[in-house]
Amino acid sequence: MSEASMPAQALLVLEDGRIFRGTSYGAEGTTLGEAVFTTGMTGYQETLTDPSYARQLIVQTAPHIGNTGVNQADNESTRIWAAGYVVRDAARRPSNWRSEGTLDDELRAQGIVGIQGVDTRAITRHLRERGAMKAGIFSGAGASRPEAELLAEVAKQPSMEGLQLAEEVSVAERYAVEPAEHGWDGEPLFTIVALDLGMKSMTPHRFAERGVRVHVLPAATTFEEAQALNPDGVFLSNGPGDPATADRQVGFVRSFLEAGVPYFGICFGNQILGRALGFGTYKLRYGHRGMNQPVMDRSTGKVEITSQNHGFAVDAPLDGATRAPEDRFGRVEVSHISLNDQVVEGLSCLDIPAFSVQYHPEAAAGPHDAAYLFDRFIALMGRNKKSTAATQNETEESK
Repeated sequence: MSEASMPAQALLVLEDGRIFRGTSYGAEGTTLGEAVFTTGMTGYQETLTDPSYARQLIVQTAPHIGNTGVNQADNESTRIWAAGYVVRDAARRPSNWRSEGTLDDELRAQGIVGIQGVDTRAITRHLRERGAMKAGIFSGAGASRPEAELLAEVAKQPSMEGLQLAEEVSVAERYAVEPAEHGWDGEPLFTIVALDLGMKSMTPHRFAERGVRVHVLPAATTFEEAQALNPDGVFLSNGPGDPATADRQVGFVRSFLEAGVPYFGICFGNQILGRALGFGTYKLRYGHRGMNQPVMDRSTGKVEITSQNHGFAVDAPLDGATRAPEDRFGRVEVSHISLNDQVVEGLSCLDIPAFSVQYHPEAAAGPHDAAYLFDRFIALMGRNKKSTAATQNETEESK
């Protein structure tokens, strides 16, 4: 390799002063964000294009990245949302029949600054002990600046706590996903509205293949605008940022809960349901990110291996049913818990048709242990529709 083609020097600078030295990967330059680690050994393309990673520098714990290249089919959104990328051993060339290009070239094309040749397992251990923190990647000319100057630039960036990001990553205009486009034969069973807070493309796909028409809506959509679509259910997606800033979406969900419309939320949508019920949220020390997170479904006693990507969690009582702080919504219980650290992984309302989970049941590239949750929501909408029809019949007969 000639000197001209050698990758430039690069530095990963952490807020606490720890510095890791490597070479540039992807675009050269400077990028800032929150350093977080993910433990998945596959699915790096889905990870990079997950909008929930907005404003974050992804540390890929698994050492070998880029082996299968990139392709258009595996993208979870229209672009890479990660602020930066940190890998140990970047593949020199992809080797996969589905590959349409290299990861390095894709990072360059989208202006994503990365670093390679660093010990990502050591970085993961550091973040696990110290917690997710502000960080920066500096490559090329930026890497030759004084370290004190780089550290000062890292420190002055805003913290993830208090950031409102859902509107930044959401769709600009409403669109519909039809069951017929995903192999469903026959009329749609139900119609739902899905508030896009950073939704991955696989989510409406999973609904549509089960016969559900999905109206995907921008994050700032009002209750009145969504209700005009006459939905059988409402869904809130995953997404980035601090749920404590999502007052607009909390009000949106409360209006639907009061109207008795079935609700299902995942990830950010779980935190929004928690807030709508009156519970608080808090920032985890280093979050849950990867596709090997064990969760127990308390309703069945089964353990699921789940895909997760979240840095915040719901603060709710773990044992037994409790009255929601927003009393009008009745009783609620924690339906799923993390087996690693007992963090709330799901909520189930007992007096209204609503539930949520903290993880990703659509899970591309996997695992698929939690795919049943889509069927659970469809069953909930079916029961609610029958109950509503029966109530209407009784009302008409009494007239």
